[in-house]
Amino acid sequence: MIADLMKNAGKLRESAEKAFEALGKLTVEGASGGGEVKVTVNGRLEVVSVRIDPELLKDGDAELLEELVAAAVNAGMSKAREAAAKSFASIAGGMPLGLFPELGGPAAGPGPGRP
Repeated sequence: MIADLMKNAGKLRESAEKAFEALGKLTVEGASGGGEVKVTVNGRLEVVSVRIDPELLKDGDAELLEELVAAAVNAGMSKAREAAAKSFASIAGGMPLGLFPELGGPAAGPGPGRP
């Protein structure tokens, strides 16, 4: 019985590693300011790109720009976490997301959007 568990654990680990690799290819976009700031985040929760409408830069309002960038990053991270969780749910067979803390599961501890 333990041998079967170990065999299945190895297969699950292999599937999880492949899925995590694929997450690098998954991208989502977060936006703020009516699309004036757009951030692309991949499934590994890495910010891939930031686009700021040049018109927004003309105002010179650094505080507004900082708020819009933060909001766009947070939106992108949230969408990426959701997409990553769905991806892992399909291979994890109901295992709790907490086993994958890099995706923002409960075991991840404090961080953006997590107490």
